[in-house]
Amino acid sequence: MPGQLYKAAAIVGAAEADEIGFLKQPKSSLQLHIEAIKNVSEYTGIPIAKIDGIFSTGWSSELCEHLGIQPRYIDTTACGGCSFEMHVHHALAAIHAGIIEVALISHGENGHSQRAIGAKGRPSYGPGSGDASPALEMTSAYGMGGAPTAYAHAMTRHMHRYGTTTQDFAHIAKVTRDWATLNPRAAMYSKDKHPFGGPITLQQVAQSRLITWPLTILHCCMVTDHGGAVIVASPKVAAGLKTKPVWIAGAGESMGHQNMLEMDDFTATSARRSAEAAYTMAGMGPDDMEMAMIYDSFTITAAITAEMLGLAPLGEGHTLWQEGHAAPGGRFPVNTNGGGLSFNHSGMYGMPLLIEAYRQLSGTAEDGIHGDPGKQTSAKTCVVNGTGGTLSTTGTLVLMADG
Repeated sequence: MPGQLYKAAAIVGAAEADEIGFLKQPKSSLQLHIEAIKNVSEYTGIPIAKIDGIFSTGWSSELCEHLGIQPRYIDTTACGGCSFEMHVHHALAAIHAGIIEVALISHGENGHSQRAIGAKGRPSYGPGSGDASPALEMTSAYGMGGAPTAYAHAMTRHMHRYGTTTQDFAHIAKVTRDWATLNPRAAMYSKDKHPFGGPITLQQVAQSRLITWPLTILHCCMVTDHGGAVIVASPKVAAGLKTKPVWIAGAGESMGHQNMLEMDDFTATSARRSAEAAYTMAGMGPDDMEMAMIYDSFTITAAITAEMLGLAPLGEGHTLWQEGHAAPGGRFPVNTNGGGLSFNHSGMYGMPLLIEAYRQLSGTAEDGIHGDPGKQTSAKTCVVNGTGGTLSTTGTLVLMADG
């Protein structure tokens, strides 16, 4: 039986910044935020002045100032890439409680552009600060530094426990790229768009540049620019719009650790708990899902998460891609925009998951802007999972098409 918050609100529109990916002319994170917000306002027909709740990873007050609004609800939850799924959860609760009716969830991150114009607003522990965080001091002795080194440990452990191989995970990279070649907005859409774009083979994944064993570069996400925004609204507001609502049937969030050395099991994440909460609220389960948007910072992230979501048995997450189920034309499409591996990954990928889920379930995924023919699926239900930190925090949503 569904919970009280089942379909208490809907995503009524989604949009991105004017330009995303590897931008030739650098933009600030704020520019990417504002462009996406303007675009989602125009797409839904909801004026900025009607927004009464604002959600972002620490930008909310500054965004309010730039937008000229004074909302009744402000959320700055920042747990990494899953933050935006958590924002949807929080917006759902606030709307159900009657506090707000229109929630804006916004993301802007210039992961690529900051190389040219510098990074702003770094935490106290960071490059140039003169200090190393206690977590970094603790983990560096065990071979952990940047994100790839952490996820390499997870893949190595998965291979040891379940007998998987790097080629098993290479299928995730290949199939995800196949989806990107149907998406003109994807950074790796074609060789005309990027020298390393277009279709790839398993051999290319294996022979691409080694980053940290066993991860080659094609097992790793890109670092790009992205701005995105979605609007979550009450059923009353949704009924008065021309855009199609995508209903929030379930939501959940959880965490397992902050420092990866405190992780109980490198092959299991808190997505199991956040998914259980989302499925319970929706009164549904993995077998009721027809599509998935799964955080794929690395191929191993997607494989483990598929297992945690109940979409495949333990040790067999990669088979969704290997057996063609997740591919274009398959029975269970996954990451239909091209994912963080081939579409876009600015540093926190949770927002593109929401945008693509909305487009698929609202039937707008191949409208000449968002995708080529073949990108639109027939799925009516979707499980969306964001991951933050080093397999640390997770937010899971169950979304449903209208009707």
